[in-house]
Amino acid sequence: MTAGVTIEFSGLTKTFGAVQAVSDLSFTVEPGRVTGFLGPNGAGKTTTLRMLLGLVRPTSGTATFGGTAYRDLPSPLATVGSALEAASFHPGRSAANHLLTYTQAAGLDRERVQLVLHRVGLGAYGDRRVGGYSLGMRQRLGLAFALLGDPGVLVLDEPINGLDPEGIKWIRLLLRELADEGRTVLISSHLLSEVQQSVDEVVIVSHGKLIHRGSLASLDQSEQKQVIVDATDRAALAAAVEAAGYTVSPLRGGVLVENAEAADVGRIAFAAGIAVTALSQKRVGLEESFLHLVGEEGAL
Repeated sequence: MTAGVTIEFSGLTKTFGAVQAVSDLSFTVEPGRVTGFLGPNGAGKTTTLRMLLGLVRPTSGTATFGGTAYRDLPSPLATVGSALEAASFHPGRSAANHLLTYTQAAGLDRERVQLVLHRVGLGAYGDRRVGGYSLGMRQRLGLAFALLGDPGVLVLDEPINGLDPEGIKWIRLLLRELADEGRTVLISSHLLSEVQQSVDEVVIVSHGKLIHRGSLASLDQSEQKQVIVDATDRAALAAAVEAAGYTVSPLRGGVLVENAEAADVGRIAFAAGIAVTALSQKRVGLEESFLHLVGEEGAL
């Protein structure tokens, strides 16, 4: 196995005509950890990964593996394993034949084909034509291809998409194993819930810009409390709570009060002579924190 190296994005920018898909993106991905690259659909994740892998030329900035661009790596498959498209295999060829073609082109030991097929759970299906594979099986085949050169770096775009619950549990364990072996693991997703049990770090982008980077715990805003409250006179209720120094916003079925305890909101309403019809405490979880950051709650 090639040792894992640091992936570095520095001022990475990509413009397509008048559209800036990626804007001045800078962050690092360290070996021995699983890093989640997160953001809503259209946030610029896939364009960023394609620039990293030399498939798209940046407008400006760099993306490197241990300081070396992908095109300059002496043995790309033995350094970086990638899976960007689960459906990019020829449907008439078997999985084993598909992988064998790449081992021959890269000068790898042909025994790697069976090794990686077994590691991703496709050992019994290697001779089956890919056209008969489910989406989940194609995802596993894509991961097998990524592991073909026994690389120290793995770059995986939406690897959990299409997997059943058993497959999701399996890939979480595999990603953890790969990181524990000292590899650098970067996985993208548009849903935090898909990867939150797998990742050590998160990098969140929206509209092509970096909006958050840190440990998974850095997203935990469980101490940030919210209250949902309603009354027959909703306008008077909102005015009373705002007058007490709280930030409120309208909901379809009441009023949302930020950074508050339900008991305190209830006392404010009682003191103002307002009859409360609903009152509940709400704590902000990881997924809600993520949605708040990307500002795309409706899209996700």
